[in-house]
Amino acid sequence: MPKILVIEDESAIRRVLVKILSEENDTYEVSEAEDGLVGIELVKKEDYDLVLCDIKMPKMDGVEVLEAAKKIKPETPFVMISGHGDLDTAVNTMRLGAFDYISKPPDLNRLLNTVRNALDKKELVVENKRLKKKVSKNYEMIGDSDAIQQIKDMIEKVAPTDARVLITGPNGTGKELVSHWLHQKSDRSKGPMIEVNCAAIPSELIESELFGHVKGAFTSANKDRAGKFEAANGGTIFLDEIGDMSLSAQAKVLRALQESKVQRVGSDKDIKVNVRVVAATNKDLKKEIADGKFREDLYHRLAVILIKVPALNDRREDIPLLINYFAKKISTEQGTAAKKFSDKAIKLLQEYDWTGNIRELRNVVERLIILGGKEVTEEDVKLFASK
Repeated sequence: MPKILVIEDESAIRRVLVKILSEENDTYEVSEAEDGLVGIELVKKEDYDLVLCDIKMPKMDGVEVLEAAKKIKPETPFVMISGHGDLDTAVNTMRLGAFDYISKPPDLNRLLNTVRNALDKKELVVENKRLKKKVSKNYEMIGDSDAIQQIKDMIEKVAPTDARVLITGPNGTGKELVSHWLHQKSDRSKGPMIEVNCAAIPSELIESELFGHVKGAFTSANKDRAGKFEAANGGTIFLDEIGDMSLSAQAKVLRALQESKVQRVGSDKDIKVNVRVVAATNKDLKKEIADGKFREDLYHRLAVILIKVPALNDRREDIPLLINYFAKKISTEQGTAAKKFSDKAIKLLQEYDWTGNIRELRNVVERLIILGGKEVTEEDVKLFASK
């Protein structure tokens, strides 16, 4: 049921608009506000599918209402109502994000067409937002355990914000999956997702990798090169294994977080960046801080939201689901029929000590699919799953 708000200080025009809309479609739920202040309060409290807003009003004019509403509910379409002398202002409101404008007295056909088009647009925006929230199948988080459900719930709350997130947990637990969920469920999902494995980059190159360099900054710097922070502008940068980053690089990351600026190696020119930082580590950063290997101020900047990913041994109830998921995925990749795992085989795999976590489980499932029989049995597990 579309919800429409009419903000108009002239009671006669307000009544006419409400009457026209109510008679046009009995599913329209039409509310009214006698001035801009009342209108903006209603916009804060309710999710309207359309707002019709007069431009010239006492207390708070229509332009001010539009600007305030776009900060609160940017997806809500506004149709501005303009008197004869307000046409220039009405046109300018389009630049501020208004969907359209109609002149007083309103032409019935023009009004109703504009209302239908605006409502159609809102429906498309909502559908697009819903689709964006769907995470790529490549980054599904499999599991029904309480620990995994808590992580999923936290992601739903945190993803739409720009809050920085620190993901902790042992190797192979799926910290990268969490970072992808955070990005793909965020308003930055159309922007880039840049991943940096801090442990895989030599310490002398990490600053150049993150922040870029100018020609001649060091021996092999043959040309200017943008860094990962610049590449991630408008999106998300995922700093994996951040506990392995050098202290000098940590200092530069801290500045990037504090000032939203980076400097390429060999340059003193600031480059503005708009980046959400998600970091991950398998180390105890508080111990690293105590040992002088990690900056405490950087830790507090990164750990605005802390997500701890459990070891597979702590969520054994998810193992049957993971086995089934990997079996289907691997069979699809190899172009073979999916193999079934017997109940006894699954039970035995649930009892294993998974020191390599989900990464190790996937490798074992692939080995069993290749070497096991038509159905993977308890005997197959005993023969081929040993480490």
